Amino acid sequence: MTKQLATLVLTLLIANVCSASERPNILLIVSEDNGPELGCYSDPYAQTPVLDHLAATGVRFANAFVPYPVCSPSRACFLTGLYPHQNGQVGLATHKFAMFEGTRTLPSILHNNGYRTGMIGKLHVNPEKEFRFDFRKITGVNFGSRNVRSYADAAAEFFKQDSDKPFFLSINYPDAHFPLHRQQFGLPKVPIEADDVRPLPWVGVDSPRLRQFTADYYNCMRRLDDGIGMLLERLKESGHAENTLVVYIGDHGAQFSRGKCSVYEAGLRIPMIVRWPGNLVAGTVRDELTSTLDLVPTFLTAAGIGVPSELPGHVLQPLLRGEPAPSTWRKHIVGFTTGAAPGIFYFQQSIRDTRHKLILNPMAETSDNKNLFAEAYLKQYNSHFAAGCTAEEIATAPQAVQDAYHRFLTPPPYELYDLQNDPHEFNNLADSSSHAEVKARLIAEFRKWQVATSDPFANTDNLKSFTRSQLDAINTNYRRDKTFRWPYLDEFRK
Repeated sequence: MTKQLATLVLTLLIANVCSASERPNILLIVSEDNGPELGCYSDPYAQTPVLDHLAATGVRFANAFVPYPVCSPSRACFLTGLYPHQNGQVGLATHKFAMFEGTRTLPSILHNNGYRTGMIGKLHVNPEKEFRFDFRKITGVNFGSRNVRSYADAAAEFFKQDSDKPFFLSINYPDAHFPLHRQQFGLPKVPIEADDVRPLPWVGVDSPRLRQFTADYYNCMRRLDDGIGMLLERLKESGHAENTLVVYIGDHGAQFSRGKCSVYEAGLRIPMIVRWPGNLVAGTVRDELTSTLDLVPTFLTAAGIGVPSELPGHVLQPLLRGEPAPSTWRKHIVGFTTGAAPGIFYFQQSIRDTRHKLILNPMAETSDNKNLFAEAYLKQYNSHFAAGCTAEEIATAPQAVQDAYHRFLTPPPYELYDLQNDPHEFNNLADSSSHAEVKARLIAEFRKWQVATSDPFANTDNLKSFTRSQLDAINTNYRRDKTFRWPYLDEFRK
């Protein structure tokens, strides 16, 4: 080897080491079943000083959304960067829905590119073998016992592990999933009482019963905030805080009527806050339409890893730096739900721009037009739907709200809302002649999106087959059948 070549090799090795050492750690914090009910999002009842401070020292995204308003599909989206119909996880993992074989995942990509990877809390996506984690703790759902200190302690254990590699850690809290706990392990120290709150505005219904559920929802949010405070303190103590890209998101909206499971704003809109010292304009609020699909390309770009061309998300770095959104930034956000399990099945899609929202209900003109997850809320199908509004409570609400609940249970083919004048989606404008152009434009944009993302549900036969498989499974023991496999996993890949 010549002296010049040896010098070049040494220079490249040093550059490589420097580049690796400069790659940021990534801490992804995920909470369950909550929308942007935080102080920094101007919620009047939330007590969330830690997350408010995170927003003040980072960037808060005012219009962030998930593609699917239930846990497993939502998590599969932000761990693959793909829509549910692209990765395959179109329902709950506990009901045997799964990703398509060979789907690439964020932890595996990062692991294969020199990152140490960890998961604390539940994953809840099938098959788990596709997710390469070097560290796993607290693998259960912990809906009954929520000791947020144990999550911080597990994170501290991960942070202390000796390694010259950067890390990716996903930490997943059980709050604010049902059942809602007023206080656990002494947190929150001073619980919020029912008399201190009113039901979430998009519920549209008020009663002492709903106020109690709402108070305990806010108690869960305060306990979550306390837990994240402990986590960030452990990160600081580890010495990694200044080189860690921290992202906080909710996995979808709260489980009150017209929230979780639905494609209303209350199901799809989430909080999203990013802190990355030295790489953003602190205290910034961005109003662009953003998605959890943007996290994978953002993380890969931060890590110096090429972003797969098939990913539909956008890199957030320009927005973090305070730059104008690129001209190619999305003009629309699309949502999708199947209810996530046969017993609560209903198929809906949505598309919105900065002002208007269109909901498409392809089952509306069939004999199966009953929204089973809306019925689950109405009849408190199980303990998770305990805060659903009863018929008696709905009857006390204004007429527009009563009409909205009737529409929720038996949807029309289209729903159209002016989010500027009707942010809680109570007044359907789909049949308004003055909004016909808006409706036609959003329908056309949705069809274009289906083509661009190779949506198998654009095929009428696929949709009919999927619907029939769900409804036929309601009265079967498919969850106990070890050989059971949903037909769509094969049909949609043909």
